[in-house]
Amino acid sequence: MTASALMLAAPGAALASNNKPGTTKSSNAKAASGSSSRSAAHGAGTRVSAREARETKGGKAQAKGKKTSVAENRKTAASEARTASAAKPARRSAPAAASIQEASNAEARLIAVYEMFGRGQARPALAKARDLVRDYPNFQLAQLVYGDLLAAQVPPSNALPDTASIAKMRGNPAMADLHEESRRRLQALRERPPAGTVPSQFLTLSTRSRYAIAVDASRSRLYLFENSDKGLKLAADYYISVGKSGTDKATEGDARTPLGVYYITSSLDPKSLKDFYGAGALPINYPNPYDVRRGKTGGGIWLHGTPPQQFARAPLASDGCVVMANPDLKQLLRKVQIGATPVVTARSLQWISPPQAEKEAQSFTSAITAWKDARASGNEAQLKKFYLPDFQRNNKKTTEGISALHDEVEYAQGKRVQFKDMSYLHWRDGDDTMVATFGEVFEGEKSGRTRRQYWLRQGSEWKLFHEEILG
Repeated sequence: MTASALMLAAPGAALASNNKPGTTKSSNAKAASGSSSRSAAHGAGTRVSAREARETKGGKAQAKGKKTSVAENRKTAASEARTASAAKPARRSAPAAASIQEASNAEARLIAVYEMFGRGQARPALAKARDLVRDYPNFQLAQLVYGDLLAAQVPPSNALPDTASIAKMRGNPAMADLHEESRRRLQALRERPPAGTVPSQFLTLSTRSRYAIAVDASRSRLYLFENSDKGLKLAADYYISVGKSGTDKATEGDARTPLGVYYITSSLDPKSLKDFYGAGALPINYPNPYDVRRGKTGGGIWLHGTPPQQFARAPLASDGCVVMANPDLKQLLRKVQIGATPVVTARSLQWISPPQAEKEAQSFTSAITAWKDARASGNEAQLKKFYLPDFQRNNKKTTEGISALHDEVEYAQGKRVQFKDMSYLHWRDGDDTMVATFGEVFEGEKSGRTRRQYWLRQGSEWKLFHEEILG
C-alpha cells in the first residue's frame, strides 16, 4: 500500500489513551501526499467559488468537479444530523473528564478505526470504517481511510505501477487537504491540553456565562468549556476549519480568521440562510473595539456549518469564518448564550493553571477598584487619568466619550456601588489588553446595568480606551 492517511496511525503509534495526563506524544509516522485509494475520489468533495455562491440565491451553489477556493458564501442543505451518543472517553483530558470522543460521534468512530489499525487489527478496522462511511457518506476523510483499508486487503502485485497516475495523485490538492485533516485530528488526540489547565485568556468568568469557547487554529480545534461556581471545565472539543490564508485578519477579503477576544452576538436560523452555512451560524463581534483601534476592517465572521457534500472542510478552507461539521455545530447551538458566550481565537492556545489565572485577575482587579474609587471621589480630573485621550463610549466620537465622564462623576459621587458578575478576558498581541465585563448596582437602586470595558496596559498602568453599556 502506498503512503496513506492510515500511515499516521501505523502499528505502534502512540495514542493519547496511552499517555499520562500533562504529557504529549507525537506520531512516529508522517502523512504522505498520495494514496492508493480510489474510493478517496469520493471524498474530494465538490467546490464552488465565492462569487458563484454569493450570486446563487435560493438554489444550491454547487459546481461538481470544478476547482475553486472553497470560499465562505456557499449554499448547503446541511441536514447531516445523525446525533450520536458520546463514546467512551479517552483516559487523557483537560481539565476534567472530557475527551475527543465527546466531540463528535463520527470523529470518535474514525479515531477508533485508527486505534484498531495501530494495534494491527486491520480487519476489525475495515468493518468499523465500512459502517462509518455508510452512516456518514459525505465524510471525505473516512472515505479515504476506508479505501486505504480496502487496498491493504489486496495482495501486492508484480505489475509495474502507473507512474503517471501516482504522480497525479500525489499532486492532488484535495488529497493533501485530507491528509492534513487526518494529521490534525490525530494530533488533537495525542496532544491533549495539560490536565487542570485553562486557556490563558480566561482569567475569570462570571457564572452568567455558562459556556466559553476557545479556538486553537494551529491544531484546527475548538474547545468548549462549561462554567460553574467551581470554575471552567472542558466539556468537549471539535475539529474546525479556519481561513484559507490562515489567521490574523487585517482587511476585508483577506481570507483570514481574526485573532482576539470576541462574543457571540446572535444565532441565525438555518432556514434564513443559504444552504452553504449548514446547521446554522453564530456571528461574533469582529471587528471588536481593539480591532477598530488598530485599523482592522472586514466583518461577517461566523461560526457555521458545512455544505451537504462535505462532512468537514480542509483545515484552511474558509474566507475567515470558523467552520464545524454540522453535528458538532448543533451541539454548540444548544449551549451558547447570545452576548454572554466569549470566543477566543488564537494561533496557538497557551494553557495556565487556575491559581495562575486567579493571580493575574487579582492584579487587574486593583485597577478596576482604583477606577471605581476615583469615580466615587467626585474628582473628574483624577478619573480622567484612567482614560486614554481617544476614549470612546458605545462607539461615540472622542469628545462625546470624554464629556460623558462629567455626568458619570456627578451621578456616582459619594454613592456606594456593588460590582458583580466580573469577567476578565486577557489578550496579548503586541499590546496587552483586557476585556472586563461586570454589572454594577448603586446604593438605593433595585437594578443596575452591565458594562464592558476595553483596557490597554501602558507601562505599569491600565488605561480605558473603550466602553460599552450593555443594559
